[in-house]
Amino acid sequence: MAEALRVGIAGLGTVGASVARVLRDKAAELTRQCGRDIVVTAVSARDPKRDRGVDLSAAKWFDDPVKLAEKADIDVFVELIGGDEGPARLSVKAALEAGRHVVTANKALLAKHGVALAEIAEKKGVLLNYEAAVAGGIPVIKTMREAMAGNAVTRVFGILNGTCNYILTRMEAEGISFDACLKDAQRLGYAEADPTFDIEGHDTAHKLSILTSLAFGTKIAAGDIYMEGISNITQADIRAAADLGYRIKLLGVAQRTDSGIEQRVHPTMVPTASVIAQVHGVTNAVAIETDILGELLLSGPGAGGNATASAVIGDIADIAKSRPGFQHAPVFGWPAKELKPYRKARMRSHAGGYFIRLTVHDRTGVFAAIAKRMADNDISLESIVQQAAGAETQAQKTVILVTHETTEAAVRKAVEGITKDGHLTDKPQVIRIERAE
Repeated sequence: MAEALRVGIAGLGTVGASVARVLRDKAAELTRQCGRDIVVTAVSARDPKRDRGVDLSAAKWFDDPVKLAEKADIDVFVELIGGDEGPARLSVKAALEAGRHVVTANKALLAKHGVALAEIAEKKGVLLNYEAAVAGGIPVIKTMREAMAGNAVTRVFGILNGTCNYILTRMEAEGISFDACLKDAQRLGYAEADPTFDIEGHDTAHKLSILTSLAFGTKIAAGDIYMEGISNITQADIRAAADLGYRIKLLGVAQRTDSGIEQRVHPTMVPTASVIAQVHGVTNAVAIETDILGELLLSGPGAGGNATASAVIGDIADIAKSRPGFQHAPVFGWPAKELKPYRKARMRSHAGGYFIRLTVHDRTGVFAAIAKRMADNDISLESIVQQAAGAETQAQKTVILVTHETTEAAVRKAVEGITKDGHLTDKPQVIRIERAE
């Protein structure tokens, strides 16, 4: 049997403790699968005295994760600290430069420094594995990087944030407000005390930027993603979507267009009958469209200690199975130095159907003025519905428009015109309708 694989873990929070516990509890099974023992020989965390539910007394303690990465007798450095700078970045860089394999769940780090770290890993001939960084326990990274040889990806999209999906699911199922759902999500531990990173789309954007690089062979460009969150989604939107045969999901979408690669994160209406519309609660899902395979949908637990730990352990097991001299797959599917510069598509040229909700003064001529603004911008309407805004606001009406395929620029120009006309009593709502078979 080959020598034991020595693992150092930096970060012993929920995920790190779960990884250590599973490596202990499943030791015999992992040895049988990998052909060698996997042993935690070094750890680092903020508090050495905290009870983490697993005995780590046999592992050497390091107060500084960078020292662990540089000095410990390890073969694999597991980074579960978090953050895109500071100890996380410094320790991962140090481990790679020391010729150690790295496993990380840190999407923010990869979104900002992934290409530079990949160049070091490939130069040193070591692995940089990050399955847990995107969609939790769903094996989407391995699928895209290793299992789809010969396939040209045309579009990748999905539900990449469990907090947002939980909130939207509850809003629809129980008819309660966004704020009430968010408070419940925080109470249950699905949302942070400061939920901005999740609900405004940043978390989804980081994950999408990694998938974009894998899909299209481009350098990671998290800063070039069009982004909207879900904080402005109301019960009026949820009900209107249901009436029209749609369900609202926060999607991350990346696709190749004539003008470049389009990356966007925003609330989206998907047909209720589509598979992705059936993904509820904290579950994640990723759809990959290719020229050979067609569409592949991967769905499963997207967050939590066990789901993330499962992905981390899978990455460690892959390293344990590898042998000296084996040619590793490039970190992002293409050699890091061959990744193409990212060319951003013209977002406002995005074509598709749109849902538009307008709260307007209930007076003569408003309906005709709205229709004229649409016609002036060559927007064809699939449906238009007028309804009372509520008994307490009888001087207002809600107008729901659903367009046929048109451009983002045309919709925005029409809505700006309606706003300038002085007919609106509230901020307009525009939600894209996504093709999702």
